Amino acid sequence: MVRAKSWTLKKHFEGYPTNSNFEMKTVELPPLKNGEVLLEALFLTVDPYMRVAAKRLKEGDTMMGEQVARVVESKNSAFPTGTIVSVSSGWTTHSISDGKQLETLPEEWPDTLPLSLRLGTVGMTGLTAYFGLLDICGAKGGDTVLVNAAAGAVGSVVGQIAKLKGCKVVGAAGSDDKVAYLKKLGFDVAFNYKTIESLEETLKKASPGGYDCYFDNVGGEFSNVVIPQMKKFGRIALCGAISTYNLTRPLPPGPPPEVIIYQQLRMEGFIVNRWQGEVRQKALKDLLKWVTEGKIQYNEHITEGFENMPAAFMGMLKGDNLGKTIVKA
Repeated sequence: MVRAKSWTLKKHFEGYPTNSNFEMKTVELPPLKNGEVLLEALFLTVDPYMRVAAKRLKEGDTMMGEQVARVVESKNSAFPTGTIVSVSSGWTTHSISDGKQLETLPEEWPDTLPLSLRLGTVGMTGLTAYFGLLDICGAKGGDTVLVNAAAGAVGSVVGQIAKLKGCKVVGAAGSDDKVAYLKKLGFDVAFNYKTIESLEETLKKASPGGYDCYFDNVGGEFSNVVIPQMKKFGRIALCGAISTYNLTRPLPPGPPPEVIIYQQLRMEGFIVNRWQGEVRQKALKDLLKWVTEGKIQYNEHITEGFENMPAAFMGMLKGDNLGKTIVKA
């Protein structure tokens, strides 16, 4: 019998998550039935959306999320033992699948590339950057693109794709080390929003003519300052609002409606699972090609040990990570 460890939501979050919100449980998994496989987690992801999505869980449910796993026992000929897959099994060390929701690595995946990238730059966060920038924002050569949380898993890919497409890129991050990283990635302007005197003046100096595209991972007061600096017909991709997720006080008021109306701005929220089928496969191929060619660089913030899932999650929400936060099981 295989004993699976899982992290569950013991108590719904109020403000920033703490250790008391989580509880590890161990269950014995049943023997496999025909058509099933037993999976062992290799790498797991923690992402900002989990802070919001956990509201839909019942207390005692396993925390949601994707992982890269190895098939360790199989009664499904499509997934022989040893196959590497990605799967949304949540925060668990072992799980049983009927194979329907499993996704194998692309055939062209090089042996030199970490498997964990399937959870980041060549996975959900890379796809989020790709579709948010190219489909929602419609970024094209000559545009000026602003991205916040720019040294995070999504923002760092947004900036690099924008540069590949011939855009000017301005990025905001929360430490001097992160700003240095953005400059290494090729951002035209990068600044530490925690140490500047005025966000409004910093944005004006970075792009006196305003911004065509704004890829928003932060929301709140930051966006209220950005939106009046959008060019006419500017496009805004609402990807996340991490500045508001842990607030216990009322949310700040939104941007002035007259700016959105008279500048004729387009704002759209999106979730990456909107794009499926061929368009998703093309995006994954593009991302994999750019990474293997060195056109997109990546950084992983890896925490060792499944027992440290909550700590990795809480650290990511506080901005401890440079790039993608990953837990190695």
